[in-house]
Amino acid sequence: MTPRHQRPLSRRKLLAGLGGAAVAVPAAAALAPHALADNAPRSPRAAGALPLTLVNDSGSFGNADVHVYVVGNADGRQVRLTPDGTLAPVALADNGPDGFTDYAIGLAGSGETRLSLPYMSGRIYVSLGARLKFKVVTDGAGNPALQYPAGWVSSDPNYPVLHDCAEFTHNASGMFCNTTMVDMFSVPLSIRLTGARDQTTGTLRDGGRAAAFDAVRRVPEFERLVVDDTRIIAPGHGLDAGLFPKDYLAPYIDEVWSTYTGRDLKVTTDAGTFTGRVRGGRFSFTGPAEVSFGKPSTRDVLFCDGALAAPNDGTTGPVAAILGAGFNRSTLLASAAQPTTDPAAFYGTGLTNHYAKAMHAAARDGRAYGFAFDDVADFASYIQDTAPTGLRLTLTPF
Repeated sequence: MTPRHQRPLSRRKLLAGLGGAAVAVPAAAALAPHALADNAPRSPRAAGALPLTLVNDSGSFGNADVHVYVVGNADGRQVRLTPDGTLAPVALADNGPDGFTDYAIGLAGSGETRLSLPYMSGRIYVSLGARLKFKVVTDGAGNPALQYPAGWVSSDPNYPVLHDCAEFTHNASGMFCNTTMVDMFSVPLSIRLTGARDQTTGTLRDGGRAAAFDAVRRVPEFERLVVDDTRIIAPGHGLDAGLFPKDYLAPYIDEVWSTYTGRDLKVTTDAGTFTGRVRGGRFSFTGPAEVSFGKPSTRDVLFCDGALAAPNDGTTGPVAAILGAGFNRSTLLASAAQPTTDPAAFYGTGLTNHYAKAMHAAARDGRAYGFAFDDVADFASYIQDTAPTGLRLTLTPF
């Protein structure tokens, strides 16, 4: 599989910003996720109505306590999946007397629940014990748009609800999907995609959820990110909420800047190898193109944005992605050739992204989306198939 850091990067921007910022500005927050829509390679046509199977193996909640929501985009509209497998555009009239929609799809009384998934891109949310509160608002263009849950924002109406999601794009090129911890981790989810191959990702090790919560709690700077037994908030969102030190990574960032003032860093992408050195306060690279980056803040690193923003240009974007991964995985000082591809070398310093480290340690296959550039060198919980025959989403044991 081609490493996704060498594919278009539009999805990363979405993952880093979706939900949280728009809570304060509802019309902006209403933008539905495009998930992987722009990343799908053009290849043989896939079936339109894809079987979607939902399985509750949580061991902690009965089927009646599990609520599913399939929401996203199709044909330029924001839509939601109905239980009969059709897409319905979201509408202001969907808001009930309490101001929120009820788009929940219930599970079968027992056993597996089977749905049909038409072409669309978006998210599959699951909530346990209580329903999620989605709200239809009007966006800046006057169109109906959906506000998504922001479980990392204490004022969000969904903050008390145990919930999580998987992301996908299903189109004529195939199915492209992942589990994600970029914003938070709460419910252990596994996705299995069948077709040309039989692939599964997202499955946790036995006791993986509890181990992740414990690992994050043990690091003093990260412990406030753990919200009871409900969720772990990603450190970028924690920083914005005042729960995480805004200068946490500053010493490591300073050391990287100092080190590469006196030596070169080589970054290899599909476009070729870039050679960089810090000059005049900027990390400047030559090679297939000239690109440069200002010194990032802790927030820039955690959100993979700001000074590390990755435009979809084939040059600056891939270099930014690899730098972002190197900062989060704390590999930039250990090797002057990036990306580092040996996971044994990741998270080896005290100042590192302990949240992402815990997510990977909990995963049976070692893959997770702990930060937005976690697909660098193919370590994200992402799978794809250009001839899919079925998608299976499983709530795995807590």
